[in-house]
Amino acid sequence: MSQGCQEYNALSRRSLLSGMAPAVTPKVVYHDRAITNGLSASRDVLVTIYLRGGCDGLSVVAPFADPAYYSLRPTLAIPRPDQTTNALRGIALDSTFAVPQAMSPILPVYEAGDFAVVHATGSTDQTRSHFDAQFFMEAGKPEKNMTSGWVGRHLASISQMKPGALLRGVGLSANMAMIMQGAPQSMAVPTLEGLSLGGEMSVEAKRKALLQRAYESAPAILQDVSDSTMKTVELLRALNFRYDYYVSKGALPYNPNTPNGNPLKHDELGESLKAAAALIRGDVGVEAIHIDMGSWDTHDYQDPLLQTGEMYQLMWSLSSNLAAFWDDMRGAGKIDSVTVVVMSEFGRTARENGVYGTDHGHGNVMLLMGGNVNGGRVHGTFPGLATDQLTDGDLAITTDYRDVVAEVVRKRLGNARLSQIFPGYTPTMRGIVN
Repeated sequence: MSQGCQEYNALSRRSLLSGMAPAVTPKVVYHDRAITNGLSASRDVLVTIYLRGGCDGLSVVAPFADPAYYSLRPTLAIPRPDQTTNALRGIALDSTFAVPQAMSPILPVYEAGDFAVVHATGSTDQTRSHFDAQFFMEAGKPEKNMTSGWVGRHLASISQMKPGALLRGVGLSANMAMIMQGAPQSMAVPTLEGLSLGGEMSVEAKRKALLQRAYESAPAILQDVSDSTMKTVELLRALNFRYDYYVSKGALPYNPNTPNGNPLKHDELGESLKAAAALIRGDVGVEAIHIDMGSWDTHDYQDPLLQTGEMYQLMWSLSSNLAAFWDDMRGAGKIDSVTVVVMSEFGRTARENGVYGTDHGHGNVMLLMGGNVNGGRVHGTFPGLATDQLTDGDLAITTDYRDVVAEVVRKRLGNARLSQIFPGYTPTMRGIVN
């Protein structure tokens, strides 16, 4: 089982400790009201999923037509789809790319045209630091002095999708991720189940009254925060959300067992996507939802082929839960108004290392899902994996990730203020969404 590098483990422990107590108390990020720009309110809810640790895109979507792939990865490469006697063979997406068996649950979504891959993409900054790469990508600009994220700036530069909504952005974690910083009327919510203002529920009414009295003489901005926080908690409670009793509008299960019947080792994503689905189906006015999925720092014993392998389990959780969310949204009649974007801070080295893993790399894949995604295809220009085609031993980047997310912001979220959202960068529209 891969243990991850020292930097990634430190980041993971920091996130855990900062969110330990109390686990169900929301954290509010207050900012000034968003700018009213008069654009149409008919736009998608954005769901961003960040694969923290550096996902190996060459395992998630394998370039089986490139002979160099197999020479670089003698034990980790996904077998060619035409190896008909090999039970571990990949499943072709087209004549160039294949997904491993662990990604097979997403195939119906791909075939329906609602799932797309962008290959050889990522941040053009050369850092291999988890912390820096995540910060730069979430900020939307590779500078350490950034104080807001690109999703936060999107929400801050556009009017509410649902006039009068209390809540526009939700981070389904203990702390608000950088990508959401700067978002008006946004909240970090570790869980929708048992949501409270902290402390014992039996004395919450008294605690609420004390808070209201404490803020009576506070500046207006603090009174507004206090009042909106309490109202938002009540709004979310009204969803009556329970993980174990959540009823999907689709037939596909969240957090299914692996094909050998064993429970998933990584099931947090399914619980988060259930909560995201409840927020969207509840029509509370949420416009952006952020989810983190960790453990992608696969330096050793990566094993994308066997069902007990670390990478296999991660990919099975990702693909099966995305498929369940798609099925749920489709059953609820919401799939045409939802766009999901999956990304990671960087890819892995093209060559496997000496302990059956891969190290911090560069180029990667991005995954998009939704009713208005130009799906059923792999987008981007794949540069190849021959020695003279690599960048410092890594897959080269031919599509800046900002081109992908900026197109989503412009076409699906109805926001034309791209120069504010991605300062210093002029995106190219790639035809990935309609």
